[in-house]
Amino acid sequence: MTNAYDALRNRAAYIDLSGRGNIRATGADRVRLLHAMTTNHVEQLQPGTGCYGFFLTAQGRILADVNLYCMPDYILLDTEPETRQRVKEHLERYIIADDVTLEDFTDCAAVINVEGPEAERIVKELGAPAAHLPFTIAEWDHALIAHNSYTGGPGYSVMLPVEQKSHFISRLDAAGIPCAGSAEAEAVRLENDRPRYGVDFSDANIPHETQLLHAVHNNKGCYLGQEIVERVRSRGHVNRVLTRLEIDSETVPARGTKVQSGDTAVGEIMSAAYSPSLGRTLAFAIARAESLESPLTVDGLSARVRRAKT
Repeated sequence: MTNAYDALRNRAAYIDLSGRGNIRATGADRVRLLHAMTTNHVEQLQPGTGCYGFFLTAQGRILADVNLYCMPDYILLDTEPETRQRVKEHLERYIIADDVTLEDFTDCAAVINVEGPEAERIVKELGAPAAHLPFTIAEWDHALIAHNSYTGGPGYSVMLPVEQKSHFISRLDAAGIPCAGSAEAEAVRLENDRPRYGVDFSDANIPHETQLLHAVHNNKGCYLGQEIVERVRSRGHVNRVLTRLEIDSETVPARGTKVQSGDTAVGEIMSAAYSPSLGRTLAFAIARAESLESPLTVDGLSARVRRAKT
């Protein structure tokens, strides 16, 4: 792996995430609408704070995940590139007599993340108002800076006008901050146990299958898909879950490779990457919950459940 991988793990590197969906919701009813349409508690957000949540279908399936940031006169929706149009169209179907306007400004914005243990120091040296608390957001000249990361480690996301992108990157280059490409970012993302919508889980899944239950507020009142979420919560279990695996090999299995318990396929690989620091391959798989205490193999190689970080 490259020096950028080492920097992303031990110092700081930047990741160009331009193309992530950026949608601005304005209007007097924006908070009420988004509270009723997402799984997290939008109404309790104060300006400068945010949360992570899901958009669900009426059947409880996950249409998209989203970072929601509350600003004084709008709410920013930050979502995966592939779901920006889906999110906008989904919300527009439910705007009837509401005073809500949605503006997709993705093509006008660049998104550059500075991530790694020294990310906070770096962005502060660049003059950014980098708050220490997660999911905080602040204006920075003509940009926004949010305390959130792609890889699941320490990091900040800078959203700025696209015409300022090259200048900002030149400042990072001058500060000796390397650019981490997709291979480095994916390795660190898997090391930090950070799944991605559209890669590791999708609209085939319900929230409890992802085990990302910080996205779901259990006492917020009604929202689209809540009936299914509450039914699953009261039942206490799901049949399949998004699972973190370690595989004793440098060979990275392809997406869709079967996870076996003996001769029985009990799941499949969703994403995987080799971790140079751990000397093994890490993966996310969707697997049957009851199989996870059994010996597992992937392509004949020993695999085991990687326990979530605490």
